[in-house]
Amino acid sequence: MFGNRRKSFLVSAALVGGALLMTACQDTEDGAAAGPSATNVPAADVSGADAAGTDASKGADKGAEQGAEAGSDAKDGGSAEGSGADAGDGTKVPVQQTCGANDISWSTRSESQAGGYILVMAKAKQGITCILPAALPTVAFGSDGTQAGPAEQAVGDAVTLSGATTAYAGVNPKTTNTDGGKELDSIIVGVGNEDPDPVSLKVGTITVDKPVVTNWHTAPADAVPSA
Repeated sequence: MFGNRRKSFLVSAALVGGALLMTACQDTEDGAAAGPSATNVPAADVSGADAAGTDASKGADKGAEQGAEAGSDAKDGGSAEGSGADAGDGTKVPVQQTCGANDISWSTRSESQAGGYILVMAKAKQGITCILPAALPTVAFGSDGTQAGPAEQAVGDAVTLSGATTAYAGVNPKTTNTDGGKELDSIIVGVGNEDPDPVSLKVGTITVDKPVVTNWHTAPADAVPSA
């Protein structure tokens, strides 16, 4: 009787053990089957993170490019605004060039005052601003290069030519009381002796003998030669 019970118990234990083993195997298989699915979720998340990182990287590169362009523009603007000569206090002042004869529109007219003289008029060409220095204009006559001497005792002021501003100089071609002299119909005018492009101006027939010229003036009445 006891032996039969033991035998029955062993059979039951074997059956229970078998059932437990089968359950464990089933759980393992289910876990293995579920494994790839669980792995797929973070894989999808990682792909999204990569895409977001790529977009962010592109945005950063674009921002850096725009920043570099803005910096370049600011630099260019700064250099343009900062051009000029140093005024000594850190500010810049525009640098103006000395006039040359080819920077100027020239004209002349004959005047009867003071025994007769030629009024030379100088205006800057369109778009040009330049300075006539405080020095005697260079006026020459004829092929021998006879030059006019000073008609005033002191050198005048520099004159800035721009827009409608006109500078005037008076030329007396003959200061002697004799009958001698050269008959000419033009004068040669330059801005100083070193002007590389002096101009020839028609003045009508004149007699030249010890000529004189005034300084540059901004009023024609001040350009009447006295000697």
